[in-house]
Order: sequence, then structure tokens, then C-alpha cells
Amino acid sequence: MTAAHLYTGKLAVLYENHGDPLPFQQLAEQLDVPLRNSSVTGFDQHEAFFLSWRDGCLKLFDHELLKKGGMMVEIEPRQGEQRSWPAPKDGALAKALGRKTKTVVDATTGWGQDSLHIFRMGYELLCIERSPLMAALLADGFKRLAQQDWLLRLQLQPPGLLSGNAIVLLETLAVQPDCIYLDPMFPPKRKKSALAKKSMMILHDLLGDDDDKEQLFAAALRATGKRVVVKSPDYAEPLGGKPSESFQGKLLRYDVYLKG
Repeated sequence: MTAAHLYTGKLAVLYENHGDPLPFQQLAEQLDVPLRNSSVTGFDQHEAFFLSWRDGCLKLFDHELLKKGGMMVEIEPRQGEQRSWPAPKDGALAKALGRKTKTVVDATTGWGQDSLHIFRMGYELLCIERSPLMAALLADGFKRLAQQDWLLRLQLQPPGLLSGNAIVLLETLAVQPDCIYLDPMFPPKRKKSALAKKSMMILHDLLGDDDDKEQLFAAALRATGKRVVVKSPDYAEPLGGKPSESFQGKLLRYDVYLKG
């Protein structure tokens, strides 16, 4: 599915009369969406979501966030995560990834929070994201990450990033990763959840459910060297049938499928 079909009537790039308009125009062409100008009356009458650079970051806005500040790929550790590198490999995610794992492919990167946690734990990481919108936000986040003092001091490179359908891209990997990590979007337990994060609600509104997660799991199992790890809400049935092992987190679990 092309970006145009994904975002028709939903998304535009917004130029707010600050800085060179060329990057905004190029991004609109890349995503095949309209370019709007905030100085034009009624610019916000057409689309529900906007992409724009503010405060040196590429951000995603809905109409409410246009006045409050948008959402970006956060490169700082989440609450409770270590700031050191490499961070300790503890917790349910690290246990699921495996003690002997060195290389990981995150095939459903999304906002990149799990990816960056995996990266900070010292794994060699490749990210795949099929939404051109999210890939643009991730590319901006990884560009900012590359300029962090600790990354420069340790002479580290940010995670690799591929934009496209992971079901296809996993078949083209030059080297088998030790682990492929999947965090597909599941339908919410209830129609509307007060607990749902706004970032996930917006992502769901823009992209919908991952209806092909079974095919993605099959592709991951073929492509991995050792294991596939599936993150899912605790109410969801295991994606690949009974897992080899499972690790429980808060309101979620990590199912591990070892390659025979």
C-alpha cells in the first residue's frame, strides 16, 4: 500500500513560516501528502493530523496538539530505564531476548521506545518500520540520537533503519539475526480505553490494526537465527501458538519462540 493510500485525507505536512520551506516540501512529496501553510485561513479544515518541525524535532500533531506541542520519537530513556551504556540486561524484555543474543531486528519499530531500550542494553540493532510516516519520525529521532554526547564519546552509531514491509524485508537480510522482535498492534480490549496512550491512539487512528501479524510472525520465524520474541497485551492469545517460554511484564508479556 502506498503512502498516498495510507494517509489520504488524514495527514498533511505543515509549514509554520519558520525556516527554509524546502525540507517541508520535500517531506510532503516523500509521503505524497499535501503541504499546508499555517498562515492560510482554514489550513486546519482538511486533515486530522500534521507533521512539522518544531524545537529542532520532527513532530506529529492532531488538532489538539497543534496548540500544546506535538509528539516525537523520544530518545531519552523512559522512567525506570538506565541511562548508562550498556544498560544492565535485566527485566522481562532482556530475559526474553536471551543472554546469548547479540543481534536483534525490531520488525515493528513504531515510536521506537522498545528499540531504543534494546539499543541502550548494548545489542546490535536493526529497525524496520513499514509506515512511511513513522519511518520519517524515526529517522529524525535517530539523527538526534547520533548527536548525543554519550553516543559521540563512545563512538557508537544509532540503530540501522529500513523503511518498508517487514514481511518482505526480512527475506532480504544479508545476515540472520539472533533474535527478531515483534510488537504488532492488537485491537484494544475495549472500544475506548482511558489507559491508552495518546501516541498509540493516534498511531491506531492513522494506521489501523496489524491485520497481517500472523504472516509477519511466519516470516520472522523463517528469517531468525535463534528466536522470535512477541510482545503482546496480557489478554491476547499467543500469536504463534504455545511459546517456548514466556516472561510477564506489567499488563503485557513477552512470548519467546525458539527456532528448532
